[in-house]
Amino acid sequence: MEKPYVVGIDIGGTNTVFGVVDARGSILQSGSIKTQKHDDVNDYVDELAQSLRSFIDQAGGSAKIKGIGVGAPKGNYFSGCIEDAANLKWKGCIPFAQLLSERLDHIPVTLTNDANAAAIGEMTYGAARGMKDFIMITLGTGVGSGIVIGGNLVYGHDGFAGELGHVIVRRPDGRICGCGRRGCLETYTSATGIVRTAHEYLETRQEGSLLRNLDPEKLTSKDIYDAAVKDDRIALEVFEATGRILGEAFADFIAFSSPEAIVLFGGLAQAGDLITNPIREAMQKNVLSAFAGKTKILFSELKEADAAILGASALAWESKEMN
Repeated sequence: MEKPYVVGIDIGGTNTVFGVVDARGSILQSGSIKTQKHDDVNDYVDELAQSLRSFIDQAGGSAKIKGIGVGAPKGNYFSGCIEDAANLKWKGCIPFAQLLSERLDHIPVTLTNDANAAAIGEMTYGAARGMKDFIMITLGTGVGSGIVIGGNLVYGHDGFAGELGHVIVRRPDGRICGCGRRGCLETYTSATGIVRTAHEYLETRQEGSLLRNLDPEKLTSKDIYDAAVKDDRIALEVFEATGRILGEAFADFIAFSSPEAIVLFGGLAQAGDLITNPIREAMQKNVLSAFAGKTKILFSELKEADAAILGASALAWESKEMN
């Protein structure tokens, strides 16, 4: 019997990446298109379908493709729609799964948000293999999350459950968030949040820092990391503050789902002990005694270049098994 395949697609604010994946998680072919090239979503879906068509033909045709998984900002698993994603041009409820399936011989298309896709990918191919209770935290431009309880991803009644990046961690005068509220976790612990912290420290403190030699308008989280590994005091304290806020939040997350592990993915996760040491310290200090020492902090085992495609492809395998 010939091997079946699935397609994984990750829709980012700048690029859409996709690939054909086998059951072992090997990406056979991959490609990308520009997400923001087309003002009309139908033109975008046409280009995506055309690009996928050549891959599907090389894999043996649409009959060999058992499903297509899509990770997208504000992707709703229940409706198959992308709903008013802040970093995409297309507003309203875009029936993305339907539009793509119609252009590709009605291959089943399953859609969810990008952090949920990452969680499913981690459970299928990565650090959470064999786990039935864990939380995936993606530390990128924002903070995303996927919550798995009893082996099932938590979607809630409307498909949007699990927005832990928008749990309020500082009030009443927390930082303004892109969602319109103040004090959300991602305003402090995302890549953009850590840069905001660095700016605050540089403005309010007098001591020297390698960060003062850089253009403030171009400062990045990578710059802060590079300074921290050179023992720059301000950069180190920025990481300590960021990790402390994450650890406090994780202590609360543990209280409601008692996960076996919290898995970190994304740019900030690559800071290693600089971020995890203060996370663990604050988490242990604030967690309820009933949960003390029971939850591991792990790094994703998926290669960053492949993770988006693998996460989306795992969604397609999961959907195939459920059906």
